[in-house]
Amino acid sequence: MMALVSELCMNQAQTMQLQQQASDSRAAVEDGYRRLDMGLPPTDDAEIEWQRMVRDDEMKTARQLKKQQAEEDAEQYTVPGGITTTAEPRPNAYIPDDLSELPVPRPYGALAPFKPTEPGACMRHIRKPVVKPIEI
Repeated sequence: MMALVSELCMNQAQTMQLQQQASDSRAAVEDGYRRLDMGLPPTDDAEIEWQRMVRDDEMKTARQLKKQQAEEDAEQYTVPGGITTTAEPRPNAYIPDDLSELPVPRPYGALAPFKPTEPGACMRHIRKPVVKPIEI
């Protein structure tokens, strides 16, 4: 008999606790609707969560764009033999400016333009020449 009474007390306490939680939840929902009607986010946590989702979407888009750009760069440095190189492609043809011909690229042949390489690290030890003005 005592066990039944104590079990009943525990169930009543749990029922009161659940009723309190339900009323708190209803109040939170009503407050959320009221804030939405005023043009505010339903809760402060919802605003923070929304900002986090927007930031994550922007980061994901930036990563995809960066990945796509890297793939395009890798595609640019692939030579016709299927070999990948890091060298910058040099021009091997030019488009003539003559109006008498079609603007079809014409190969340079033996007179290709000279493209110097980038100066190396040892160039930092060499002074730049002082240019003297020319007097006539």
